[in-house]
Amino acid sequence: MTREPRWLTDSEQRAWEAYRRMFLLLNAQLARDLNRQSALSEPDYDVLSNLGASPDHRRRVSELADRMLWSRSRLSHHLSRMQQRGLVMREECATDGRGAVVVLTDDGLRTLEAAAPPHVESVRRHFIDLLTPEQIEAFAGAAETVVARLTEPGTD
Repeated sequence: MTREPRWLTDSEQRAWEAYRRMFLLLNAQLARDLNRQSALSEPDYDVLSNLGASPDHRRRVSELADRMLWSRSRLSHHLSRMQQRGLVMREECATDGRGAVVVLTDDGLRTLEAAAPPHVESVRRHFIDLLTPEQIEAFAGAAETVVARLTEPGTD
């Protein structure tokens, strides 16, 4: 016996469609602003900001890939391009000869420090400042609930 689909109510459909449009429009706007203001792509900024927030501005490649929800192959290719631009460098892992560590260079840190203020202002202008404190709390709570469910072991 096949179970009937649980169709969305009008309210649920409205929320889903609004989220999808917001996700696409907001990400596109933030990416345009980031590129115009700092000549960085979203993936560049993601790598730089993750390294900038890491102890000693370094992280194992495998850990960085996991944090960013990227495949190791995708990250490796992106790191090669960033390394050519002098933003990051790779080192051998002292505790595991098969592993590698990616390190934020001085140029990478300066690039991140220059890009962060206008990027945060863009996030504020296009998202945070449009919402009330209550909406921000509700949004954060909803997003954290979904993330917790999707990151549970065994979730497909």
